[in-house]
Amino acid sequence: MENPKNELSSPSSPPPPPKQEQAPSLPAPQSSVVMVAMMPTPGMGHLIPMLEFAKRLIRYHHNIVVKFLIPTDGPPSKAQTTVLSNLPKAISHIFLPPVTLTDVPQDAKIETIISLTVLRSVPSLRREMTAEPHPIGALVVDLFGTDAFDVAKELGVSRYVFFPSSAMVLSFFLHLPKLDKETTCEYRELVEPVKISGCIPIHGKELLDPVQDRKNEAYQWILHHATRYREADGIIENSFLELEPGSIKELQKYEPSKPSVYPVGPLVNMDGIVSEPGSECLRWLDEQPHGSVLFVCFGSGGTLSSVETNELALGLEMSDQRFLWIVKSPNDKIANASYFSAESKADPFDFLPKGFIERTKGRGYLVQGWAPQTQVLAHGSIGGFLSHCGWNSTLESVVNGVPLIAWPLFAEQKMNAVMLTQDIKVALRPNRNSNNGLVEKEEIASVVKCLMEGEDGKKLRYRMKDLKDLAAKALGENGSSTKNISQLGLKWIKKTSVAN
Repeated sequence: MENPKNELSSPSSPPPPPKQEQAPSLPAPQSSVVMVAMMPTPGMGHLIPMLEFAKRLIRYHHNIVVKFLIPTDGPPSKAQTTVLSNLPKAISHIFLPPVTLTDVPQDAKIETIISLTVLRSVPSLRREMTAEPHPIGALVVDLFGTDAFDVAKELGVSRYVFFPSSAMVLSFFLHLPKLDKETTCEYRELVEPVKISGCIPIHGKELLDPVQDRKNEAYQWILHHATRYREADGIIENSFLELEPGSIKELQKYEPSKPSVYPVGPLVNMDGIVSEPGSECLRWLDEQPHGSVLFVCFGSGGTLSSVETNELALGLEMSDQRFLWIVKSPNDKIANASYFSAESKADPFDFLPKGFIERTKGRGYLVQGWAPQTQVLAHGSIGGFLSHCGWNSTLESVVNGVPLIAWPLFAEQKMNAVMLTQDIKVALRPNRNSNNGLVEKEEIASVVKCLMEGEDGKKLRYRMKDLKDLAAKALGENGSSTKNISQLGLKWIKKTSVAN
């Protein structure tokens, strides 16, 4: 197996200090077509925001075409093909030839699998980019795609990272190489909180999952990518200034060897798919009072254990609140069991407490596996969202002004939960039992009631409504994110016109 530690032992030459980014004063002639290559990594949470960025880019620059070059280790998922089948003509895609991962241990973490998929796809990426007939304005890679920088460097193409999570998590990535050198223990063993410029202090145990075991290969990969971020010409961040003012202002301060950061969010898929099974829940929502329903969903990749599923069901029942719950089959081993396949393998209703469905009939609506989340969160009957705090789901909540109950499961979701509850203050977070680590039914019922009926819930709702307005403004005609997207397009067009 290719080892990221070997990659780290042969550092590339240091990148030149970045220049302060300024929008070109004149756009390039509109007659020439410029191609922007984008390389997402596996996972719908990585693909969708990058697609939304591409859609906005071509909306503002009609002479830009975007080609998605997608690494794979097998056939594409149904979710991928569905999303990719309905794109504007200026956005195309190809799946790179599948790479072989048979030598990768079965217990390898997601970050290792994704990173190796990208690394082993580099030769295919090189062939595609070399054969491209149009001038290439930039290569935009996902947060785990930095090994593709080597191809861009060979071809003289600008290198950008598209970061699909929060500015706080990006700040941590940029801080990680320094933290790694200064720390000898595991981060969860640190007595003092980790302090990141512009961010709320965070305890080591709340940092993203792959850095919790520094001996694991996944940690070496995270450190590898975080180190290579310094080679980028810029980082495209799916957030906006008004949502994370502290971290974004710090990120945009000039420092030698730190790439410029462009906040372009909130980029969420607002189109949605309403013809799939599960969309009948929208008709049920039509019959419910305004703001009365709690939406319960743990994203496309998240799963609960059997015990957690049981406690959640009983807690929802005890709360006496209306709820719409997207139920998945539990997994007692890992919380991201459905990351690469969003479909449940067994009937999830079989794992619910006996009599639960009958007892909650009328005020509770259960959906197996999937529902049109964007339409659900936009529905007037929704008054709260019990979420895993994945960044896409968080942004969808902000865009629709829906306050949250934070139930993080994996990846960077604990960091997001800390920010949402302690910094932005738009979420409540239930406490876990210190003895068994569970969020128990009584705690769930209490927090749900507090959000849906209590004074604290009202405060969160008012705060979230303000953020909803600010989010719309950021992506409005003269909004900060719109200007950044336009500026990037002009920069890439100008670079190719100068080169030609």
